[in-house]
Amino acid sequence: TQASAGRLHILDEMSKAMDAPRTELGEHAPKIETVKIPVDKIREVIGSGGKVIREIVEKTGAKIDIGDDGTIKVAAHDQEKIDAAKAWIQSIASEPEVGTIYSGKVVKVVDFGAFVNFFGAKDGLVHVSQIALERVANPADVLSEGQEVKVKFLGFDDRGKTKLSMKIVDQTTGEDLTDKINAERAERGEEPLSDDTGGRPKREGGGDRGGDRGRRRRD
Repeated sequence: TQASAGRLHILDEMSKAMDAPRTELGEHAPKIETVKIPVDKIREVIGSGGKVIREIVEKTGAKIDIGDDGTIKVAAHDQEKIDAAKAWIQSIASEPEVGTIYSGKVVKVVDFGAFVNFFGAKDGLVHVSQIALERVANPADVLSEGQEVKVKFLGFDDRGKTKLSMKIVDQTTGEDLTDKINAERAERGEEPLSDDTGGRPKREGGGDRGGDRGRRRRD
């Protein structure tokens, strides 16, 4: 097929790029590591016309060779480049785990929150209500593009959009603060943070786009 032919051409070119340094530089040859992905994910890693794999190569600086069995060889002189390429590939071939904390980078700040790149090429939204325990009126006051943050993956909303939270994660250590926050709230006689919103407490007047909505509708 055309897609298969295109893939073979891309892989052939990458193989040449990988093989040359090994024979010419000897002991200075690049490091090579492998990662295994499901065969049915190969097409997604390559992308239409090789778009995705080219972007990974261009942005990470690593050389990549994909086998028909899903074995991917990643080569570079710099370990960071290898790690970045492997993380990107794995993010395409897998999904982030709900409840897991990831390191990420703010890619866009908007009125209602910030979009954070946190799992390879995947971005998610930190809603303004999930930025900090105290109220944040303007996300741009506390976040900026390129800022490194730690986020907890909460899952997906009813439209399939990725939900993230910063406020229940220690931004220095990456520790999950949910239990600590709930213990403090219990001492004050307050209800625990609601799980479906990643720790957003119920507020007078509603306003939570989730499971706490509906009981207090006031005009």
